[in-house]
Amino acid sequence: MSRTPHGVDPVLRTRARRRAMQAVYAWQMSGGEARSVIAQFAHEQAREQADLIYFEDLVRGVIEHQATLDTALNKYLDRDVDQVDGVERAVLRIATYELRHRIDVPYRVVINEAIETAKRFGAEHGHTFVNGVLDQAALEWRAVETQAGKHK
Repeated sequence: MSRTPHGVDPVLRTRARRRAMQAVYAWQMSGGEARSVIAQFAHEQAREQADLIYFEDLVRGVIEHQATLDTALNKYLDRDVDQVDGVERAVLRIATYELRHRIDVPYRVVINEAIETAKRFGAEHGHTFVNGVLDQAALEWRAVETQAGKHK
């Protein structure tokens, strides 16, 4: 297994993000508590060999911080977050949570993973929308990190 310098297996994280997107999407459609949404998807996580702890953090974080995540996102959207396609909305909420609460994850990783998830599960051009929104947001939310990348 390949690991990053921080001991994280990127494949397991990718699987965790994809499963989290599905769980957040299901939550968006039906509501419910974080605990029940996590339990519903956790057994599939175990079979797929994903990062279950990261999966739970993403789902719980999005559900618990949904209002502040949506407020932060709205600045970069051309419509209200509730009018964004359900898959793209779930992807954007997860990426927003990661950009704002998981500063241990590089912003480029967050954006790339969001784009790839949107390509896999979203509408035909949904990934370009996700990319545009997150690129703008990262410039503000991760200003120190994005500026440092420009000077390398």
